[in-house]
Amino acid sequence: MERSTPRKYTLLFIALLLLASTLFLADIFFGSLAIPSREVWGALVGQETVPYAVEQIVLYFRIPKAIVAVLVGVSLAISGLQMQTVFRNPLADPYVLGISSGAGLGVALFVLGAGFWAATGAAIWVKNFGMAAAGWAGAMLILGLILGVSVRLRNTMTILIFGIMIGGAASAVIGMLQYLSAASALKSYVLWTMGSFSNVSPPQLSLLSISVLAGLLLAVLSAKNLNVLQAGDMYAQSIGMNVRRARSVIFISAGLLTGSVTAFCGPIGFIGIAVPHVARMIFRNANHGVLIPASILIGACTMLLCDILSQWPGSGRVLPINTITALMGIPVILFIIFRNQRG
Repeated sequence: MERSTPRKYTLLFIALLLLASTLFLADIFFGSLAIPSREVWGALVGQETVPYAVEQIVLYFRIPKAIVAVLVGVSLAISGLQMQTVFRNPLADPYVLGISSGAGLGVALFVLGAGFWAATGAAIWVKNFGMAAAGWAGAMLILGLILGVSVRLRNTMTILIFGIMIGGAASAVIGMLQYLSAASALKSYVLWTMGSFSNVSPPQLSLLSISVLAGLLLAVLSAKNLNVLQAGDMYAQSIGMNVRRARSVIFISAGLLTGSVTAFCGPIGFIGIAVPHVARMIFRNANHGVLIPASILIGACTMLLCDILSQWPGSGRVLPINTITALMGIPVILFIIFRNQRG
């Protein structure tokens, strides 16, 4: 049995990797605009006979969008896993610390002051990054507050409550800004809240990739600490772990992952809650050395599938990505609740 377990994990990882690769290609081949498969393939391999419009769509729209979907799925899955472990709460998600609300506040402030920023010398910078930069700054501001409080507070539940309150305060300010904003600005903000992978420009994709890689590196380096923290802070302290330092690194990682995704793609819910539980059910292992790569692959597969479904392939219509993630994530969350209730 001990010999078969590593082999079983290897086969599962290979299967997930193949599934992720298949879904990545499917996301490129299928879209709201129906394009013959031979033309898509021709654009990928560089055939000169492929129409210029098809080449532009495949190379400069579908491929970047699929890459963004992978980055988003990975980020939300890993940050959700971290939050569930640190707070030992199966329903904790990447937004539990108010980071998403902070990003939303930054975007709301940017949208309301768009006329002012456009009138300044920073117009080019605003054109390149716009709402994404403002959202990322808001997320990092909330993260800074959380880190400052975590230095003084030892109890994780107290930090959790503080994050919820900060998120509620940010949401209240957003509500006031929406009430005071013009109709055009309000429409821009509402469209951002629906989530989208198609509005990420090449410079934004580069910054998003760097932020996600940095957050993933911190998550991988924190795998052993996560294994210890899931047993409780008291146990972690008893074996000599610096709990505050470990939590700070994990919060920074979750902030980079969640804040970057929210800033560039909008708030995307339910994936952070559902994917870690799916990883635990498939691998039946609590070791984060297994759960982190498992969540990475499952998160990528899930978000690619959501992106494919949101486009209604060949229909000419595109649904908000938030609606698809909710329809896929809510049944998993309900299953978790009922399973825990039976237990």
